[in-house]
Amino acid sequence: MAIGFFCLALFLFLGIIEFDHISAASTPSSTPASEGVEITYGSTLKLMHEKTKFRLHSHDVPYGSGSGQQSVTGFPSVDDSNSYWIVRPQPDTSAKQGDPIKTGTVVRLQHMKTRKWLHSHLHASPISGNLEVSCFGGEGNSDTGDYWKLEIEGKGKTWRQDQRVRLQHVDTGGYLHSHDKKYTRIAGGQQEVCGVREKRADNVWLAAEGVYLPVNEASKSSPK
Repeated sequence: MAIGFFCLALFLFLGIIEFDHISAASTPSSTPASEGVEITYGSTLKLMHEKTKFRLHSHDVPYGSGSGQQSVTGFPSVDDSNSYWIVRPQPDTSAKQGDPIKTGTVVRLQHMKTRKWLHSHLHASPISGNLEVSCFGGEGNSDTGDYWKLEIEGKGKTWRQDQRVRLQHVDTGGYLHSHDKKYTRIAGGQQEVCGVREKRADNVWLAAEGVYLPVNEASKSSPK
């Protein structure tokens, strides 16, 4: 009897191993576990420029021209802590941490390390002469120059990690934009980030690495 139970247990054990092996083989290894997760207020993420794969980046170095505010660039390396941004709502709204973000919503992006806001205005960008994009202000110091309208490309209505998006600056109408024009005096092969008023292939971004806060339970019942 004991031998029979042993054989049955061994058979079931080997069957489970084979099932797991088949399931793993049928799942593409390149698909990230977090693909498609909703982006909510309070999430900290990196924005990847679709065309060049550079990350939106800032550091405590001012522009040598234009506004003289904290510079914003595109950074080639994935592993850089200066490329993290916290997604925030407009001030004085009912939006809460964990709320999902729909297309057409105005958001703010706060640089995680310096606590300044992604900003734009009518100053000329250093290389191309387009609209300068900078970091400005800080905790408790934000204005309409920090407002960006989310535009989701395609059929999606709620911002997700794998969606192509544009961010249009509310005050100037310029889309957050980058290209392969690089700074010669900044280390690491960083490229210009600027604002351009026309929709182009070079102003599409995707949410990449980050810490994505779960959706509020109260928000899940609202229409997407």
